[in-house]
Amino acid sequence: MKLNTIRNIEIMDTTLRDGEQTSGISFSPSEKLALSKLLLNELKVDRIEVASARVSKGELDAVKQINDWSKENGYQDKIEILTFIDNGISLEWLVSSGAKVQNLLAKGSLNHLKHQLKSSPEEHFKNIEKNLIDAKKNSIVTNVYLEDWSNGMRNSFEYVFDFLDFLATQPIKRILLPDTLGILTPTETKKYISKIIKRYPKQHFDFHGHNDYDLSVANTMEAVKSGVHGLHLTVNGMGERAGNAPLASVISVLNDFIPEVKSNIREKSLYKVSQIVSTFTGFRIPVNKPIVGANVFTQTAGIHADGDSKNNLYYNDLLPERFGRKRSYALGKTSGKANILKNLQELGLTLNDSDIKKVTKRIIELGDKKQKVTADDLPYIISDVLDSKNIQKKVFVKSYALTHTKDLNPSTSVSLEIDGKIFEENASGDGQFDAFMKAIQRIYKRKKLILPKLIDYAVHIPPGSNSDALCETSITWKNDDKKEFITRGLDSDQTVSAIIATEKMLNTLN
Repeated sequence: MKLNTIRNIEIMDTTLRDGEQTSGISFSPSEKLALSKLLLNELKVDRIEVASARVSKGELDAVKQINDWSKENGYQDKIEILTFIDNGISLEWLVSSGAKVQNLLAKGSLNHLKHQLKSSPEEHFKNIEKNLIDAKKNSIVTNVYLEDWSNGMRNSFEYVFDFLDFLATQPIKRILLPDTLGILTPTETKKYISKIIKRYPKQHFDFHGHNDYDLSVANTMEAVKSGVHGLHLTVNGMGERAGNAPLASVISVLNDFIPEVKSNIREKSLYKVSQIVSTFTGFRIPVNKPIVGANVFTQTAGIHADGDSKNNLYYNDLLPERFGRKRSYALGKTSGKANILKNLQELGLTLNDSDIKKVTKRIIELGDKKQKVTADDLPYIISDVLDSKNIQKKVFVKSYALTHTKDLNPSTSVSLEIDGKIFEENASGDGQFDAFMKAIQRIYKRKKLILPKLIDYAVHIPPGSNSDALCETSITWKNDDKKEFITRGLDSDQTVSAIIATEKMLNTLN
């Protein structure tokens, strides 16, 4: 009986090198050092590729700082630099930086070799051999990239195997197989990797996936199942064009679907590192990005929240706690009672069934007006509903038209229903709400009624909200008897929320 054996797979993070090729992204030396520490100490990746040789003085400074730190902490063999076949120039750069590992970029397809280097395979292999001799003299460990390897396997596999036959005789540690242009399918990945592993069982091979067809995770999964020894990944899938295979997604797939393989990655740190990298780069994470996106552990439909309360019917193995996150329940037009209850529990609040129905109805109304109602909005919505429930409405603002034109006073047309009769009036004012109030005053003057004075007007939005936040407008009024009272309105539009508060005031008077 054959025993199942678990094999370890190396994770090389290339956020600081290949990820930095994301359009518009550039890390400062201090940011590279901080992220190097985070990736190795916090996330526990096995290796990091931190720079390309010869790029700039700033890049050299960054690599020197990283290597000074890595030397003190025993990580020098984990710091890798991309180098080139350039008569030893980039190798000299690497030595001056203090680095000890080069990832030498060679040509993995005959097409690249002929048209970019205009060289023959024999010349190319000879130049590589010279580089390796010089690297060994300087105690540099070498890994070799076969650039455009995936196209090489498709269109010139004889060249690829000649190249691999040559590398098998050389003093190198790893062979790095990149899908440089992101053209592989999972079927091809499995076919090519399996063939190579079978032919060269003693060599260490890494797979480096790109995401042009959104297949990088699937391809990486097939590469692992086919026996590859290492993976190249980036935080948040950063990288040129459509990016590289994303670290968080790949690790989750490994942990959940390939039990015979394990990595050293600390899963609970994935989200934290993702957020820090996003902050440093300004590279925003799509809200629906698996594992690290803002919405991926948020249930929106009420039926899902209800199912979560009934034997976790809508849970899968991607529990948010695995990644240091929490499940949340969105509020909006698809919300049901279950979503409301989940958020009330989080806030420590209880409401009776009648009030919950009213709160749900109000959330649906607001959800039709704005894309997202947040849990932070909920106390405002509850206050609005509870504030309104005992008012017997006899006055209705039936319609209004608010206009605001540059260099002209705002104006308003209002249609008001009072005890079943319709009154209409127009007015202008210093602002839209001022114009609205003046139109209302004209209607009440016709009825020989006096309105209270507005003595305070305050607008509140939930902390941390954006420009589409719900607005709660609180207006303090004073009657002729000097008695003060407050009415509140809630809406995604500030002026509309003030009009709602005013309508409540009109019904308080009647």
